[in-house]
Parts: sequence; C-alpha cells; structure tokens
Amino acid sequence: MNKYIKELVALSDIDKQLKSFDPQLEQIEKRISKEKKKIDELICENEKITSKIEDNTAKIKSYEEQIASINEQLKDLKRKSSEVTTEKEIKALEVEEEIAREKIKFANDEIEQLNKINDTKKALLQENEEKIQELQKELDEILAEAEKEKAEIDKQKTELFKKREEIIRDIDKKILAFYEKIRKWAGNTAIVPVRKQACYGCFLKINDKTYSDVLKGEEIVTCPHCGRIIYYDASYESGEEEA
Repeated sequence: MNKYIKELVALSDIDKQLKSFDPQLEQIEKRISKEKKKIDELICENEKITSKIEDNTAKIKSYEEQIASINEQLKDLKRKSSEVTTEKEIKALEVEEEIAREKIKFANDEIEQLNKINDTKKALLQENEEKIQELQKELDEILAEAEKEKAEIDKQKTELFKKREEIIRDIDKKILAFYEKIRKWAGNTAIVPVRKQACYGCFLKINDKTYSDVLKGEEIVTCPHCGRIIYYDASYESGEEEA
C-alpha cells in the first residue's frame, strides 16, 4: 500500500476516534442539564408559590384594613343611635349596622381562608426547598463524576492529537489538504475501504480500472461516484476468504 494511503488511513482512524468522544461528552452534558432542569423547575415553582403567598398576604392586609374601617363605622353608628328619635331612623341604622357586620364576617372568613392557603403553600415551599437541596447534592456528585470523565477524555484526546500531529508532520501537504477538503463534507468517511469491488462510502460498485488502481495502491484513488478517497482493505478480503 502506498505510504501516503497508509498515513491517510491512520489519520482517518485518529479523526474517527476523536469524533467518537463527542457523543460521550454530549451524554455527560445531558445528565448535568437534566439534573439542573429539575432544580430550575422547582426554583421556578417556588417563585410562583412565593408570589402567590405575597398576593394573599396583601389581600389579608386589605381585608384587615376594611375591618378596621368598618369597626370605625360601627362606632359612628352607635353614636348616631343615641341621637336618633324616629323609628324610621332607628331601623335605617340597624340595617346599616347589619350590613357592616356581614362585611366584617365576610372579611374574616376570607382572611381565614387565605391564611389556610398560605399555610399549605408555605409547607409546599419548604418541601420543595428540601427537594432542591437533595437534587443539588445529586448534581454535585454528577458534576464531580463528569469532571473525572472529561479529564479522562481530555487525556485520551491529547494522546490522539499528538499522534495526529506526528502523522501530519510527515504527510505531503497537498495530500493532507485534499483529505481535509473531502473531510469537510464527508466527515469521518473521507477515506473508506473498497470491499467486494464497492466503495464503502457510497456503497456503489466501482469500475474495473478504478478497482485495479486501488489494488495496486500506488497512488491516491477517489471513488468515481462520490469522490471519497478509497483504498484496498486487504484484512477484510483475507478474512472473507478464510470464512
């Protein structure tokens, strides 16, 4: 096999290995993101609960102010009742007092109901806070584990980058540029083997002349159908014959 083809195959293998780390890193980020999302959702829920408690507290204050105002009205009605003389005036004051007392009762009922709602929401708030603390512990563990995994991946990538640099240092720059150009659109399939006289990039059969050039392995050959660099996979063919 041509020296440059061997170098390209080796380079392609390294690029594939480097690319294979991407799904692992994505999975790590997904685990972290998933746990963060749980925490964020609870924090968001707590913000809504807190806002609702504040709204209810404001309503309670408003009802308390109404009660205070109505109590002042009742004092005023009591004062007026000692001054009226006619039955009609007395009746009117009694009706006004009854309405005032009904308003106080309604306001007290609403305050009681709002306080119950707030107590329930405060309990839920506390429950969520405890969940957040638990999830944060889990997230810290995941982050610690992720750091270890990333460190190991970085170590392996560093070793592969060193090997890649060694190959690039020796390879013909024009051939390297040609490979990189194909790699831009073909990705990890920039250079592929020929098996059963077919390109294993597009899986189409190549003509006899091209196949003959591939078998000779004297120069860089590209697939006439897809344009990928192709080479003869002797190990596959020998394995096939043995089978």
